[in-house]
Amino acid sequence: MLEKQTDSPEHLLKGKHIVVTGGAGLLGKTFCRTITEHGGTVIVADVHHEAAASVAAELNASRGGCATPFLLDITSEESVQKLLIFLGERFDHLDALVNNAYPRNAHYGRALEDVAYKDFCENLSLHLGGYFLTAQQFALFFKAQGYGNIVNMGSIYGVMAPRFSVYYDTPMTMPPEYAAIKAGILHLTRYFAQYFKKDNIRVNALSPGGIEDNQPESFLEAYGSFCGTRGMLAPQDITGALIFLLSDASCFMTGQNVIVDDGFSL
Repeated sequence: MLEKQTDSPEHLLKGKHIVVTGGAGLLGKTFCRTITEHGGTVIVADVHHEAAASVAAELNASRGGCATPFLLDITSEESVQKLLIFLGERFDHLDALVNNAYPRNAHYGRALEDVAYKDFCENLSLHLGGYFLTAQQFALFFKAQGYGNIVNMGSIYGVMAPRFSVYYDTPMTMPPEYAAIKAGILHLTRYFAQYFKKDNIRVNALSPGGIEDNQPESFLEAYGSFCGTRGMLAPQDITGALIFLLSDASCFMTGQNVIVDDGFSL
């Protein structure tokens, strides 16, 4: 006779306190909602505090006390330290960080020929540098605690060359900064995993394919031609992989990159 399972899938994160940076953004708010739906408590950390407060209020309306907003700039060491001090005072433990924020300057998104050296360097500093800072400070916090879990948001364009053909006849492009940033994040993930693997700290990456965000129909069709049956993803399409990485189901995984892209990178 099979033993009755005590934990339902809805409670894979029961008792876990998890920080999501960029928690009020396109992916972040879906991540926060999914974490609370699986029994976790989420800290909605975002540079836009009003938006973070709105996300937390919506989540708390469904399950009181499951979400806490916090003003966070991942490019500021002072801001990151304030968050860690708050977490240490507010909770008796912290389980995970989801490094999901997407800082960039006003010139981000230009074609290769139009990217100024100064902007290239600034965007790498903001995004890749910000991920380094948060991962570094949280890893040290986790080391003192005795355990921890970090999930860095990567991208398929951190592991493959851009398919520029999908951008033809659209105002869109794949910025060179993005490729450098996401490739860097993936190797930082491996670096941190190796550095802290004896400290009971896991560090993995989650690399999604393209996410639907009102792109032109011609782009969606061209992109979808390289995929299976889904094409561009909705934010909720990658939450299953995130919950797996945050849960004890992946307790012996570290230094890995999980790709969810409906076959685009094949």
